[in-house]
Amino acid sequence: MLRFDAFTVWDNPVVKERLSWYYSVMKNLKPAKFLICKKIPCSINIKEANEEELWKEHERLSQEFRDLFKKVSLGNLKISELKSPPINFLDLKFELLNRMLRHCTFCEWRCKVDRIEGIRKGACRMDATTRVASWFHHFGEEAPLVGLGGSGTIFFAGCIFRCVFCQNWDISQYPLNGAEVDGRRLALIMKNLREEGACNINFVGGEPTPNLHTIIDGVRYLNVNVPLLWNSDMYATEEFMKILVDVIDIWLPDFKYGNDKCALRLSKVLRYFDTVARNHIIASKNGDIIIRHLVLPNHFECCTKIVLKWIADSCPRALVNIMAQYRPDYRVCEEPKKYGDIARRPSTDEMRRAYKYAEELKLIYEPVS
Repeated sequence: MLRFDAFTVWDNPVVKERLSWYYSVMKNLKPAKFLICKKIPCSINIKEANEEELWKEHERLSQEFRDLFKKVSLGNLKISELKSPPINFLDLKFELLNRMLRHCTFCEWRCKVDRIEGIRKGACRMDATTRVASWFHHFGEEAPLVGLGGSGTIFFAGCIFRCVFCQNWDISQYPLNGAEVDGRRLALIMKNLREEGACNINFVGGEPTPNLHTIIDGVRYLNVNVPLLWNSDMYATEEFMKILVDVIDIWLPDFKYGNDKCALRLSKVLRYFDTVARNHIIASKNGDIIIRHLVLPNHFECCTKIVLKWIADSCPRALVNIMAQYRPDYRVCEEPKKYGDIARRPSTDEMRRAYKYAEELKLIYEPVS
């Protein structure tokens, strides 16, 4: 059986194996990655070092993290046996992100604007302030992520993309629509969600990418064990991914389009396929992963088929959520003639073709309506 759903997932040995790290952290059998980072001492003065020196130290500590993570995951070491250094790996990451904010290269737009000064805005139209639109226990996520307590989902305002069909356009396209949060307040939100039974902390939006500096600051203050989940369009830069991979326990990336032409027309974004494909590979090599693909009407050949084949070839261990929840919204409703190809919901036949092709590729997928 290639499908997984809420009734079979907990007893599916393949799903359990592919999400083994996530489940071990969720059940408090292993520490989340960010807690491991807190045990790795930084050997330089992060305030006085220049950016090049910070990156050099980050590269060294990333290797130290990988070695320590391997020992912890194999059960050969408990982090409780290690001392907590005064300046740790997370502190270094936070400092690096604040330096990057001065010439922002968080995403592949590479605007290089000074988001701390905030005079000129980049593609995300955001300064250094992070705003959260809502947070709650989400029971509508993928079956492995929900459990009895739901996914502790945090919706950030703002986005990198301009998807003409965005269902969250009221927060994604209006980055001021949310409550301001700093690291300490975000840590309190995460802690409350976990203590109320959330299976994970789910960073979403909008888009979490422009807010990583606040997210890392938040986990610096977070003192409860919980898996961190990255729910993203995956349009980040390689340097951004280097900072991110050491703290995320499970990835929930979105792979929308099979080509750059559709991405430019429907999401107003350049160099989509190669950028997102690169980041999916990085993610799949650094944690458990469930890849989402939203089936668009009339886009089976140009998008769905290509994306599913790419996943089978490039991320064979990934679980896949083939999503049928597309509906015309936002700009599509305002200009139905301009976006006539996607001015309806995907048909039953289109969804069957997607599921059938996934089965031919031997992907393990979740059909969601």
